[in-house]
Amino acid sequence: MNKEDDMKEVELNEMDQEKQPMTGETPTGTEKNGCVKVKVPEDTEVKFTGLSKEELMKVAGTAGWIRTRWALLVLFWLGWLGMLAGAIVIIVQAPRCKPIPEMNWWNEGPLYQISDVNEFSENGLKGVEEKLDYLNQMKVKGLVLGPIHTVQADQSSTLELTSINPEFGSESELISLMDRAHRKGISIVLDLTPNYEGVSAWFNNAASVAERLKDACVYWLNKGVDGIFLSHLDDIANTETWPSVQGIFNKTDGTKKRALMGSVTGLPADNISHLLNRSSVDLLLTGLPDPAEQGTRQAQEIQILYTDHLQTSLGWSLSGRTLGSLASRTPAVPVRLYQMLLFTLPGTPVFRAGDEVGLKAGEKLEAMWDLESQADDDNATAKEERTAVRDFFKALSDLKGKERSLLHGEYISLHSSPTSLAFLRLWDQSERFLVALNWGNGPVPMRLTNSDLPAEARVRASTDIKNLAMDSKVSVEKLELGPKQAVLLSYAFPG
Repeated sequence: MNKEDDMKEVELNEMDQEKQPMTGETPTGTEKNGCVKVKVPEDTEVKFTGLSKEELMKVAGTAGWIRTRWALLVLFWLGWLGMLAGAIVIIVQAPRCKPIPEMNWWNEGPLYQISDVNEFSENGLKGVEEKLDYLNQMKVKGLVLGPIHTVQADQSSTLELTSINPEFGSESELISLMDRAHRKGISIVLDLTPNYEGVSAWFNNAASVAERLKDACVYWLNKGVDGIFLSHLDDIANTETWPSVQGIFNKTDGTKKRALMGSVTGLPADNISHLLNRSSVDLLLTGLPDPAEQGTRQAQEIQILYTDHLQTSLGWSLSGRTLGSLASRTPAVPVRLYQMLLFTLPGTPVFRAGDEVGLKAGEKLEAMWDLESQADDDNATAKEERTAVRDFFKALSDLKGKERSLLHGEYISLHSSPTSLAFLRLWDQSERFLVALNWGNGPVPMRLTNSDLPAEARVRASTDIKNLAMDSKVSVEKLELGPKQAVLLSYAFPG
C-alpha cells in the first residue's frame, strides 16, 4: 500500500467516528442526551506567593515610595501635635476646681446634746450605747454628753471632774460607749461645765477650778474622748490658766483632732467674735441667730460672724440645757423651720435630744422611742406628726453631710425683713442651694436677685408641701412664702 492509500484510510476512520451515536462511554466521562459531563480536578486553587524580599526592597527604594513614606510620617506628627495642643487649650481654658477647705469631724454633720443621759435612756450610759444605731440613722457626727461628773450643787469642794456620777454609769461603760460609737463614725464629747446643777456654772470664781479643769481635760483625752465642751465659756476664758488649757488641744500626734468647744448666750455678734478670737476654741455655740429678733438683725449677726471667722468654728444652736427645746422657742413656729435654718447656715448645727421629733419643754424623751410602737392609742396623730418631723430632720441631715455647698460653701445674703430671711449657699461648680424662711403671720413675697440665680429652681425640702411640693419647679424671681413656712431650693452650676 502506497502513501496515498494510507491517508485515505485515516480520513475514513475519522468520518466513521463522527457518525457514531453519542451514547457510549468516553475517557472523559459519561455522555447523556448530547451533554458531556467533564471531571474537573479538585485541587484547582491558585496560590499567590507575593513579592520576594529582594523584589520588595527594590520597590521600596524607588523615589515614589520614599516620598509617600515621608508624607505619611509628617502627617502623623502634625496630627499628634495638633491633638496635644488641643488638649492643652482645653485644660487651660477649663474652670479650675477650688481646693477643698480643711475640715474636721465636727464640721461633717450635726452634733447631738444629751444633757441628761438617764432621761435619754433608762440605762444611763449603757442605754446611750444601745441607741447608737438610731443616732447613726440621724447622721449624727458627734455626741455631747452630760455633764456626768460628780459634784454637789454650788459646793466646789465636792467637784470631781475625773469621776463619773454612779447615777449615770461607770467609766468602763463610758469607754464601751466610745469604742462602739467610734466604730460607727460618731465622736464623743464630754461636757465638763463644773457646777451644772448650781446657780453659777463656774461657782462665781472660774479661776478656783481652772487647774482641776486642766487636769480633767488631760485625763479624759487620754481615755479616748474626742473633745471637751464648756458652757459659759466667757467666764473661764478670762482666767490665767486658760492658755494652758487651750494648749492641750493644740498638741497632735497625727491622729484624730481633739476639739475644745464652748457656748455662750445673750452676747451680741461683735462680742462673740471677740471671744472667738481670744479663746481660740475649735467650735463656739453662739445662741444666734435669735428668732425673737427681726430678720434684718439676724442677717447682720450671721454676716458678722461669717465674715470674721472660718465657718468651721461656728456652731449654731437654738436649744440646750439653758435654752430649752427647739419646739418651745419664741416665736412659736413649726420646728421644721428652725431645723432648716440650723442645717443650712455656714457652720455646724447642734441639736438637743428631742429636737429631731419636735418635743416641747416638759415632754419626756421616751416619746421618741414610742414612735416605733404599732399599738393604736389616743396619740396616733401626735406620733404621725413627730414621725414626719423626724423624717424631715433626717433628710436635711443627709443633705448637709453630702452636699458641698451646704457643708462648706459660701454664704450670700439675698433678703431680710422683720419676719423673713433668704440666703444662698454655693461652692465652686457644685449644686447651689437657696434657703428662704418666713416666721411671720402673713405671706412674704421675695424678689431675689443675684447673678448666679436661675429663673427656676427645684424644691428639695419644704414645710409647705401643698404649694411647694417636693421636686417641683418654682420661680426664683417671684418666690412667695406663706406664714410660718420655709423652703430649700437647689439648682445646677450655671457655668
